[in-house]
Amino acid sequence: MTKVKINRRDFLKTSALASIPLTLSGIPLFAAANPNSSFLKGDNDKILVLVQLQGGNDGLSTIYHSGQYANLQAVRSNIILPENSIINFHNEYGFHSAMQGMKDVWEMESLGIVQNVGYPNQNRSHFRSSDIWNSASSAKEFDSTGWIGRFYDLNYSDYPNGYPNTDNPHPFALTMGKIISETCQGVNANYSLSLLDPFNPGMALVSAEGDIPANCFGDALSFVNDTVAQTNAFASVISEAANAGNNLSAKWDSLDTEIAKKLKNVSRLISGGLQTKIYIVQLGGFDTHDNQVVIDETTTGLHSDLLKQLSDAICAFQDDLNLLSVNDRVIGMTYSEFGRRIRSNGAYGTDHGTAAPLFLFGSCIENQILGDHPEIDTQVGIDEGVPMQYDFRDIYGTILKDWLGLQENDVFDVLYPDFQALPLFKESCLTVSSTTNNLSQDAEINVYPNPTVDKVQLSYFSKDQQSVVRVFDSAGGFLMSTSVFGSKMSQHQIMIDLSAFKPGSYFIHIRNKEFSKTKKVVKI
Repeated sequence: MTKVKINRRDFLKTSALASIPLTLSGIPLFAAANPNSSFLKGDNDKILVLVQLQGGNDGLSTIYHSGQYANLQAVRSNIILPENSIINFHNEYGFHSAMQGMKDVWEMESLGIVQNVGYPNQNRSHFRSSDIWNSASSAKEFDSTGWIGRFYDLNYSDYPNGYPNTDNPHPFALTMGKIISETCQGVNANYSLSLLDPFNPGMALVSAEGDIPANCFGDALSFVNDTVAQTNAFASVISEAANAGNNLSAKWDSLDTEIAKKLKNVSRLISGGLQTKIYIVQLGGFDTHDNQVVIDETTTGLHSDLLKQLSDAICAFQDDLNLLSVNDRVIGMTYSEFGRRIRSNGAYGTDHGTAAPLFLFGSCIENQILGDHPEIDTQVGIDEGVPMQYDFRDIYGTILKDWLGLQENDVFDVLYPDFQALPLFKESCLTVSSTTNNLSQDAEINVYPNPTVDKVQLSYFSKDQQSVVRVFDSAGGFLMSTSVFGSKMSQHQIMIDLSAFKPGSYFIHIRNKEFSKTKKVVKI
């Protein structure tokens, strides 16, 4: 009988362990090889904390604009907050009444808001849209790797063989909870370890001792034993950091929510010297089809409770980082698979929608509202969601480039070739001067006639010579695209033919190096 020797990479790909890895505290984990270079060494000690809001957060009930309140009330009369309960934080902008903590972070000058974040051809399935956000793929592509996983694959493509080692004794990423994050899925394994208790991450037992047979079973057993040893090494360095770390914010004292406990542990591990660059924290429950609010008490209810948990935990986390003097090394970002529809439903809830606001927090985050507040049409259809203004992959790419130090050409490879950096960071925090802060907030585009029977003319002024114009339907589905070329410092005009489409609402999105804008047009 011929013997077939299985190496560790083949074993990972073919065995059940490829999908059910060994664990820390009963949670999945793997180990990596000798990289060409290391993101975990050198001058870049930056950390990214991802906060996933599972279920699809209702952005229109999270951030309010006084100029749109009356129209919003007309289409959400059964769930809208009383106007006098909204927490004003900047000019005409206000937070949900449960989000005092987020206002405090804004006043720390440590909060950035990006409005209308989504992607073309919005998929309204929880599972598929979460896959798109975690993988940073287009809606038409199915990618088995996550965007953080591909970031690490650039230099650690042999993972999970050989880690931890002398140069890299710390985990690449930690998911604070029971299930590892798909954002960290690499070619061979997931770079994230899942952790419940940093003080007691657990120690696995070696599966067998003594002589190991020289056959397929022996190869598998050797792999398991080596991975167990790696598991124990990671557990040891995590517990050492937890014991060496500290929490200084008094804001934690009044918080007893799961997300607060998770972020408190993240802060402690960072202060304790753990060199992990990526942390993932998840908060579920945002699928608010019904009972989003309490009837006649719209400041209370499921969504209010979730926003308070999120807001208070982020505020305590940022305060803790400031007191621990590690705030200039850490930023956070929230994301959710989609927003909710503009019009509420009869069950005192909202249904799956399209774009939504995204929060960035940290001392290095530009204290701003990037993008336009959604314009609310009182005649909005029941299926219409908030149109996309910014592609979420541009936010990912800006973080990879300006925060984690990835070269722009590599960002194209990890994400997509149309990546365009956004002005997310304070200039003082950038190691290399960036031109992204030239992005205009004041650019105006005009569409006329509106409403129209068949054609509309798009008019805008731009210094840039090339723009991409796309047309979407009311559910975020992509319909057509064209590139516009012109001379610098000129008024651009383009005729868009909608005659092939049925009457209804459409969105014209224009994007170039100066701005990203969306306008609604109605065909009658």
